[in-house]
Amino acid sequence: MSSVALRRATATDAGAAADVWLRSFAAALPTVVRPHSDDDVRTYFREVVVLLREAWLAEAAERVVGVMVLDGDQLSQLYLDPDWRGRGIGDRFVDLAKQRRPDGLSLWTFQVNKPAHRFYERHGFIAVEHTDGSGNEEQEPDVRYVWSPGGR
Repeated sequence: MSSVALRRATATDAGAAADVWLRSFAAALPTVVRPHSDDDVRTYFREVVVLLREAWLAEAAERVVGVMVLDGDQLSQLYLDPDWRGRGIGDRFVDLAKQRRPDGLSLWTFQVNKPAHRFYERHGFIAVEHTDGSGNEEQEPDVRYVWSPGGR
C-alpha cells in the first residue's frame, strides 16, 4: 500500500477535497438526493470548509484521497475516495478526531448508510437520535452518533 499522510488542509486544497467528497458521496450514497450542484460544493469547500473549519486531508500517491472536517465537537465530514476505502484511512481519521476532541464527538450520518453505522459503532460511537430527515437539506432520514471518552 502507498504511504498515506494526514495533514491540515490549506486554501489550495479546496478543489481536491471537494472532488473527493463528490466521488465519495456518489459512490456511497447513490440514493440520496444532493441539494447542491458540484460547483456549489466546490464553492462551499473553498469558502467555508478549508478556511473556517478544521479540515484534514489524507494524501497518497501525491493526491488527496480523503477528507475529514471537525466543526466544534462535531465530526462534520469524513469522506474517502472510493478506490481508497478499506485501507485504514478512516480509522486514522477517527483516531485523529478523538485526539483533537478528547472530551467527545458527535456526528450525523444517513440511515441508509449502513457501512458508516458499522464503522462508527466499531469506533465506540453510539446512536442517540434518529430523525425523519426534515432537519437536513437532503430531507433524508439520519442518525446522530456520539462518542464519549471512557466508553459507552
